[in-house]
Amino acid sequence: QVQLVESGGGLVQPGGSLRLSCVASGFTVDGYAIGWFRQAPGKEREGVACVSGNGHTFVTDSVKGRFTISRDNTNNTIYLEMNSLNADDASVYYCATDQNYYCANYGCYPRCNYWGPGTQVTVSS
Repeated sequence: QVQLVESGGGLVQPGGSLRLSCVASGFTVDGYAIGWFRQAPGKEREGVACVSGNGHTFVTDSVKGRFTISRDNTNNTIYLEMNSLNADDASVYYCATDQNYYCANYGCYPRCNYWGPGTQVTVSS
């Protein structure tokens, strides 16, 4: 069965960096769309960065230039490198996919049907 497990979250100071990992099982990330989403308290879930089955990436404007999504096909893992973190980035970050290409293949939309449990990112001085 499809499983997604995130790791790498934690406490970081403003301006700092974190690297999130998502290990996938039950499918191969190579050839399928997958991405990162986040939801802060009181906020709607939003797409952060996604990669299509063809390798094309989508990054939301608020993190563009600071966050980078990458795919490690050998280890069936995707990463989210986050730099210059600020308070607006504090959130629970989720890894998600939809093998029908509904949420991450043509953009980065929070409508995937397979989700990881999330990893908490806290930005605080």
